[in-house]
Amino acid sequence: MSDTPFGDLKGLSQSQKKAITKLFSRRISSNEMLTNDLGREIYELAESIGRRIGVFIDRDGIVIEVIVGEKDIMYLPNLKRYREGKSRLRKYRLIFSDITRTQEKVTIPSDIITDLEKLRLDMVCAVKIIRNQLTVSYAWNIPFEDVEKRPIEVVLNKLFSSVDLDFSSWINDLDTELISKAVTHHSTDKTPAMIVGVYPKNHKNIDVAMDEIRELARTADIEIVDKVIQNRNPDPKTLIGKGKLEEVVLRAIRFDVEMLIFDSELSPSQWRAITNATDLKIIDRSMLILDIFAQHAKTHDGKLQVELAQLKYNLPKLVEKDVGLSRLTGGIGGRGPGETKLEVSRRYYRDRISDLEKQIDKLGKQRALRRKKREGIPIPLVALVGYTNVGKSSLFNAMTKSDVIVENKLFATLDPTQRRLFLQHPEEADEYFYKSQSILIDTVGFIRELPKELVNAFRATLEEIDNATILLHVLDASDPEVKLRHQSVVKQLRDFEMGDIPVVNVLNKCDLVDSEKIEDLKSEFNAIAVSAVNRDNFKEIINSIKESLDTKR
Repeated sequence: MSDTPFGDLKGLSQSQKKAITKLFSRRISSNEMLTNDLGREIYELAESIGRRIGVFIDRDGIVIEVIVGEKDIMYLPNLKRYREGKSRLRKYRLIFSDITRTQEKVTIPSDIITDLEKLRLDMVCAVKIIRNQLTVSYAWNIPFEDVEKRPIEVVLNKLFSSVDLDFSSWINDLDTELISKAVTHHSTDKTPAMIVGVYPKNHKNIDVAMDEIRELARTADIEIVDKVIQNRNPDPKTLIGKGKLEEVVLRAIRFDVEMLIFDSELSPSQWRAITNATDLKIIDRSMLILDIFAQHAKTHDGKLQVELAQLKYNLPKLVEKDVGLSRLTGGIGGRGPGETKLEVSRRYYRDRISDLEKQIDKLGKQRALRRKKREGIPIPLVALVGYTNVGKSSLFNAMTKSDVIVENKLFATLDPTQRRLFLQHPEEADEYFYKSQSILIDTVGFIRELPKELVNAFRATLEEIDNATILLHVLDASDPEVKLRHQSVVKQLRDFEMGDIPVVNVLNKCDLVDSEKIEDLKSEFNAIAVSAVNRDNFKEIINSIKESLDTKR
């Protein structure tokens, strides 16, 4: 419990400060909403200093906070440290003065109504003395089914002497009703979340972007229960604007979600402003991808690189005792090798980053030595590349008779895997037993706007691609956005300075598409149509690899 008023006390006399501080000593019965004496005292003090005054009262009738605002506005303190139990309400009510000159009316400002819902307060009550009588207006949260309608009940301009309310019984009944009538918008035990997408007005692929962030969330074991799309240029402070942020936070509360996922990369200041506006966990697209990588990294090298990427991404957001980062600890957005280190100092971050970079450089040199040894053996390297979840690992298993992990999730493959692939076979031999060899490499999938921390950190995978003799660019023939995915991968290969490596385009999942569409795609991408499931047309892939090798020689 605090004993110092919250707000700006500058310009007040010592006697005024003392009178305001005395409000902490006031007590009311647990069955009283307010008393006439306390209501008058709050209003008269506010009138005397020309500033709003408010108090937070708990359900035992104890004043836990005293707030001093300005004439027309009152900023509320952080109540997170007072959060209790699993009640639908926070168990505190706000009593505040209305010193506006509006005659015969007691006004509850819209921002206070917003705080009532956002902070899940028991009640807000404005007090004013009109014709020497204490008059009140008060509001409280009510059960709701329609998230589009504001779940608030309001009583306006009522003489306090006529208020007949056993507050203790009333608030307990309300709490019970809110819990019993709570609408569940999620159906699994996964973390419920809301997606927020901010796109320019001329953006042509909003549905594609939203589908992809939804798929990323599914891969991270998150259940998406709602989405908010805004067409605008990003706000430099909050990305979506202060008013829209309030709207999103309230909508998230109504949907009872635990997390907001932004389909863009938040700057440190944007991320901090949004986390300060809500109790919800806030992650952006890059943090979500990092979390998926943290879940799927298996090798020592992969785990080191995940931790390095996480630390580098979170370092700019780090301040001492950062509340936003503490919400990420041990959960989505904070999983992986570095999850217990999210609240330590910047110095630790920098030292750990330096140590990880040295370890990864050492592992990189070891990989370089292994590659140098391979260079003495003229075995070509064939790398499978493509957008994430196009079936590269399924194709890899089918072509090499391997059993690497295959999941219908994004980034199921992180660590590069190598197997021998035979390129020739005698007529009488097993259909997939080839004489001359190559090495087939399964690599991590690409995705649009890959976080630069991951591009830099996952050098192991990129190095394998960089040393490839031929790239097999795998496309998902059943994907409606196959053209967009193809362009994205080609652009990133060019950005990685790998655009000069010969490419064979392979249309996978052709068993899911009608023959007419397959022919169109084959023609458009000059591609080979295959099915990793049915093992169709593998000979054609082998022949294309051989032709490319012969041309390169």
